Amino acid sequence: MTKKSSTANSPDGSRKPPPKGPKQQITIAAPNFQTAIFQVRGTSQLVGNKFSARARADMKAKMEAGSTANKGAKRKPKDFKKLYREAIHFAVEGWEGIPAPAFRNAMISACRMVGYQMTRAKLCVFVEADGYDSDDDTPLVRIRKGKSKYGEHLVRNDTGVADLRPRPVWAPGWEATVRVKFDADQFTLEDVANLLSRAGVQCGILAGRPNSQQSNGMGWGCFEIVNQRSEK
Repeated sequence: MTKKSSTANSPDGSRKPPPKGPKQQITIAAPNFQTAIFQVRGTSQLVGNKFSARARADMKAKMEAGSTANKGAKRKPKDFKKLYREAIHFAVEGWEGIPAPAFRNAMISACRMVGYQMTRAKLCVFVEADGYDSDDDTPLVRIRKGKSKYGEHLVRNDTGVADLRPRPVWAPGWEATVRVKFDADQFTLEDVANLLSRAGVQCGILAGRPNSQQSNGMGWGCFEIVNQRSEK
């Protein structure tokens, strides 16, 4: 016995698809964001790595000069103290800060350890700024305890050539208050706290962090949560 097809034939012999059912209704909930406030303390030294306004100006000048940029140019002497100051993020108000995206990026990166998609985390977790960099408007989280000191580190440039680079260093024990705005339909307050804790232990922030993309890191930029609360 031949089985009949469930698809009817049209007069011209072609088959017609079965009739479509009722359209599914999609309900979109309003955004449900909450803010959590965390006091974090550095468990290792924090090392700054700001790309200074002077370095950007030098790069722009070379780009504008084109192929003649390095012809006959003399190498300028390094003012190490000046380079150290230029590597610090100073807010418009004068205080020292950490780029807010450093904390956010660390939290997003830590999601790979808990099975949550990083692409989704980008839509759910944000770090609010206390102020903005006086040079380039980078959003900053204020360092509320600890002052930077001069440090020198041996690094390798992209060409592989060794270079001595002055950087600001904050000793272990530095503190900051991190305000995290999060999607409460995706994360609970405990989730966010645990994610930030993992970011402080497994990822770190700024130069020499464990999760550095260019090396295995130096163990710098790690932190722990010492206090937390939700904003009403």
